[in-house]
Amino acid sequence: MAKKQIKCSFCGRSSDMSEVLIPSALDQTYICAECVEQIHEILKDYRKEEQNKSKGEDIDLASVPKPKEINDFLNQYVIGQDDAKKYLAVAVYNHYKRLAQNDTDGVDIEKSNIIIVGPTGTGKTLLAKTIARFLNVPFTIVDATVLTEAGYVGEDIESLLTRLLQVADYNVEQAEKGIVFIDEIDKIARKGDNPSITRDVSGEGVQQGLLKLLEGSIVNVPPQGGRKHPEQKMIQVNTKNILFICGGAFDGIERKIAQRLNTHVVGYSSDASRSNIKRDNFLQYVSPQDLKSFGLIPEIIGRLPILTHLNPLERNDLRRILTEPNNAIIRQYKKLFEMDNVNLSFSDDALDLIVDKAIEYKLGARGLRSIVESIMIDAMYEIPSSKTTEFEVTKEYALEKLTAANFETISKQND
Repeated sequence: MAKKQIKCSFCGRSSDMSEVLIPSALDQTYICAECVEQIHEILKDYRKEEQNKSKGEDIDLASVPKPKEINDFLNQYVIGQDDAKKYLAVAVYNHYKRLAQNDTDGVDIEKSNIIIVGPTGTGKTLLAKTIARFLNVPFTIVDATVLTEAGYVGEDIESLLTRLLQVADYNVEQAEKGIVFIDEIDKIARKGDNPSITRDVSGEGVQQGLLKLLEGSIVNVPPQGGRKHPEQKMIQVNTKNILFICGGAFDGIERKIAQRLNTHVVGYSSDASRSNIKRDNFLQYVSPQDLKSFGLIPEIIGRLPILTHLNPLERNDLRRILTEPNNAIIRQYKKLFEMDNVNLSFSDDALDLIVDKAIEYKLGARGLRSIVESIMIDAMYEIPSSKTTEFEVTKEYALEKLTAANFETISKQND
């Protein structure tokens, strides 16, 4: 009697034509590997559609996190910068309210884009990344340094919305409710305060191109980013309800602020008003006039109505950044050593030394990681091959490793 040939109960493939036939536990039915893969893809598409449907539903303000809740979440990851956190929390909450607004009363709540000014390493990008974890609307971070005016080498300005579309799984309706953080906005400043005589394709030209995005208009976006070409299919995105948050270091803007504040005033009150100025942190006095002097055009400043700043990190702030946040640098290294069953600890003197060196290099919080890495590199190389279960980093050990890494020489040159 001939043996009955086994076939897939769905597509009819025989065992010779399929990699494997999976039998059912209930009866004599089978499914081939190819059908399993197709079903898997169908389920993925179905779940994605359902997820997009749930995202596209009207915003329920009762479930939206309040500004204080957003601020409390930011405090878990970002040390200090209370003013910037407050501005961000309020802006995000108002963004939700604008999406949930009722148009029947004739009042249309317009968006208030934000610009954040702060030295390098003070937490601008970290604030953006942290708040992205907390939101139910699409959020993306883009870099302004790669943008150029249309027709030149680089990326088109509209391509920054491509990232937002990708985060929203190309759901245009959902992307139009999103938030875009434009980092390094200061790098597209024009080179002087006077209007450019020659074509400034990566500076003033980009600023002019950003105007329509910030204001709110229908933009043709290339689906894959990069350069647009005539035969490419475009996706139309309305930026009216997209909130833009811009951040930049604006290196040297303190001199512009100082010049403005030291303007001589005729009268007896001039000395009294100038004596109240805190000269160790000029950024707290930043104004739209200073951004214009730095190289932003007035039109783009007007479309970024909320201006806030990040304070330079003090010694106490850097010390807390080392150990307190959920993703603190010291916690990260402890976790690395735990994977090798080693208990890592740092003495208080060693932590103080790391902070002192970071202040010398003037790199903010980013300097902490490079210093800790220089101290720990030998231990991370040797300890996994040893039987050590306890390792403490002392001030003497840290100083020895920093000296070997020429950090002492670098710090003296900076002085």
